[in-house]
Amino acid sequence: MLLEKINLPIDLKHLNSDQLSDLCKELSSFYINSIAKIGGHLGGSLGVIELTVALHYVFNMPKDKLIWDVGHQSHIHKIITGRRDKITTLKQESGLSGFTKRTESVYDPFGAGHSSTSISAALGMEIGRILQNKNNYTIAVIGDGAMSAGMAFEALNNAGSLKNRLIVILNDNQMSISPSVGALSNHLSKISLPTTQQKVKDLIKSSIENIPLKIFFKKALKTLENSLKNVASSNNIFENLGFDYLGPIDGHNIEDMVNIFEAIKSDSAIDKPVLIHVLTKKGNGFYSSNGCEEEHFHAVNKFCPETGLQEKPKLKAPTYTQVFANSLIREAEKDDKIVAITAAMASGTGLNSFQKKFPSRFFDVGIAEQHAVTFAAGLACENMSPFVAIYSTFLQRAYDQVIHDVAIQKLPVRFAIDRAGLVGEDGSTHAGTFDLAFLSVLPNFVVMAPSDEDELSKMVATAAAYDDGPISFRYPRGESTGAIITAEKTLNIGHGRIVREGSDVAILSLGTRLQEAIKAAEILESQYNVSATVADARFAKPIDTKLIKQLLRNHRMLITVEEGSIGGFATQVNNFILQNNLNSKNSVIKNLFLPDIFLDHAPVHSLYERANINANGIVSAVTEVFGVSNVTAFTKKIIC
Repeated sequence: MLLEKINLPIDLKHLNSDQLSDLCKELSSFYINSIAKIGGHLGGSLGVIELTVALHYVFNMPKDKLIWDVGHQSHIHKIITGRRDKITTLKQESGLSGFTKRTESVYDPFGAGHSSTSISAALGMEIGRILQNKNNYTIAVIGDGAMSAGMAFEALNNAGSLKNRLIVILNDNQMSISPSVGALSNHLSKISLPTTQQKVKDLIKSSIENIPLKIFFKKALKTLENSLKNVASSNNIFENLGFDYLGPIDGHNIEDMVNIFEAIKSDSAIDKPVLIHVLTKKGNGFYSSNGCEEEHFHAVNKFCPETGLQEKPKLKAPTYTQVFANSLIREAEKDDKIVAITAAMASGTGLNSFQKKFPSRFFDVGIAEQHAVTFAAGLACENMSPFVAIYSTFLQRAYDQVIHDVAIQKLPVRFAIDRAGLVGEDGSTHAGTFDLAFLSVLPNFVVMAPSDEDELSKMVATAAAYDDGPISFRYPRGESTGAIITAEKTLNIGHGRIVREGSDVAILSLGTRLQEAIKAAEILESQYNVSATVADARFAKPIDTKLIKQLLRNHRMLITVEEGSIGGFATQVNNFILQNNLNSKNSVIKNLFLPDIFLDHAPVHSLYERANINANGIVSAVTEVFGVSNVTAFTKKIIC
């Protein structure tokens, strides 16, 4: 096999064009069989096999800098750059990252996890190259979905105004995770078609080269050709932004791509950025042969490589995402002012079911979280009831809009924050770590966190009924608890609840760590003869001040538990206690939250253990504070 001889990109240089094609087939088979064993992102990398091989064949990485946008499509790049034997450790604990990562390889010059950063990073590297008189190339690979984000256009605008030879490769497969949407997608579709102007231009060019015409007539035809070229250019956004545009090119024809890349590399006179428009198919070969839906095979469970059939997870309860979507549909059936907004994540947020039910009240704005938030603010100004469903990690990108366009104006925008907390195999770039902290500090904001699916359903109803300003609710990835969903009813803003009565220690939990808090209370009682109260805070802001006073008054220790970073719910509680001098009995106060580090990818249960926010971690917090190892000593400490 050719692939066995490719340990680093330099090994590609010994292959001819026919062998490159054979290598691409081997890479496809190897990658499919590898991901079939572990699950993970599949389609993106399958679509760029030929592109990846051609880039490494022509350019000289790592001297030349290759920056992949997001990183879903970088796995073939990882195989070629010395990580082939570790590819089945992708997203596994202590294994390869699912994205590019600077600390993982010198061939990953820039880490990514969120979209639309590649052109900005590559332009910075390119200007750094110029300022240091280096002679390498800088290449950014970005998808058409990622190109729809504002940051990508900011980078294009900047690059087109500077003298540089940045190479941007637009990988156009008409998909992000969901199908690409918006005017840019339509524009790319138009310039991907062989227009009449292009056909005429090609015919004229052929005439000039092959028909012996008089000089003046040849000049006239050349003028006509240039005029037609100017007309075509006026319809091309990239050329208007200062780029040389090449394409569209068949992204699965490796010979054509090699020729184009070599031509660019050999042209020493290039002094402006170049955009190469490459047409590819996500999941090339595999999707069509197995009849797989592209969106469903963006990321997969373990599957059969011959049939494409995935292992179905055995869920005992619906996912929190499904509970949110179903609850929102029920509210929308009662209120025709409710609209739903997503940023290129219709299926990921569960809003594809809302779209089917209410197509005119559903909006996918593309990978544009900033726009999504301000778009919702505008809807709220017109007395609509917008629900913005965005993953916690992606809401970070719209923080300025959350503050200035929503919170300051006290507009009733509802934020459904999916994938809150730890997400396991996707690692630190996708963990929903910070939303509790960055939302709880904002005036005019209600921040909720349900402990189970029944509470989530109530919070959707509460958000729908709340018109006094912005309101949010966060929920984790994956399966819910199996709780029975009662009739939808609204919650009293800022009111928690006690779910288990005790007398020694109070555990105040926010969100879905409640079940672990209850387990901890049972362990404390059965193994240490310690009686524990467990309360469900429900609200990170406004906090239930009456409940906190009660817990402090009646217990010698108060523990807060949350699946978020420092600066979140615990900070709100501690500040209230200190500002009001409430801890007159000197009760011990302990806060459990995520550690002040970026946690690498690992199974969620392993991350909970590492962060000490599971039942054992809560029990340890109690015993460590009082420095006891047996029941008698602990009880004595409590009594004293």
